[in-house]
Amino acid sequence: MGHRLSKIYTRTGDAGTTGLGNGNRVSKNSLRIHSLGDVDELNASIGILLCEELPEDIRTLLTDVQHDLFDLGGEVCIPGMSMITGKQVDKLEEELDRLNDTLEPLKDFILPGGTRPAAIAHQARTICRRAERMLVALSQEEAVNDGPRQYLNRLSDLLFVLGRILNRAGGRGDVLWQKGKNA
Repeated sequence: MGHRLSKIYTRTGDAGTTGLGNGNRVSKNSLRIHSLGDVDELNASIGILLCEELPEDIRTLLTDVQHDLFDLGGEVCIPGMSMITGKQVDKLEEELDRLNDTLEPLKDFILPGGTRPAAIAHQARTICRRAERMLVALSQEEAVNDGPRQYLNRLSDLLFVLGRILNRAGGRGDVLWQKGKNA
């Protein structure tokens, strides 16, 4: 990386464009930049979750996810680049199976809440779903590899399961939805 970040402001984006990793300039309002922004926001929300007290295996998993999300952002930033593979998707599936096997099967919908870490995991899940939707929109306009979309799809499922795991770790159960509660 050298000294690429020695100067933070460049003024090159003042006209409403930004540079991609391949040197091309695009509108800051392009689907590709929206996708990058959503992935960046997702990574930041996981960073907030990592500020909480978490079981060590969850902390390690989320730190690995942050690295993967940076790779995913790099792939989106450089059209034609491939950095997210089936290996990263498979790892998420393995973690999903491992964590979900320790939980009781769901019989009802749950609300995003309970403990603070669980609520943050649910918020990250919603950001992940938005990032996935934006990537799908981008793929309808430009070539995008399947890996990033698959990764985000599994990650949103993982974040849902983590919400349940973190509630249990915090001594809380799932917050069950009560249909018509206030009717």
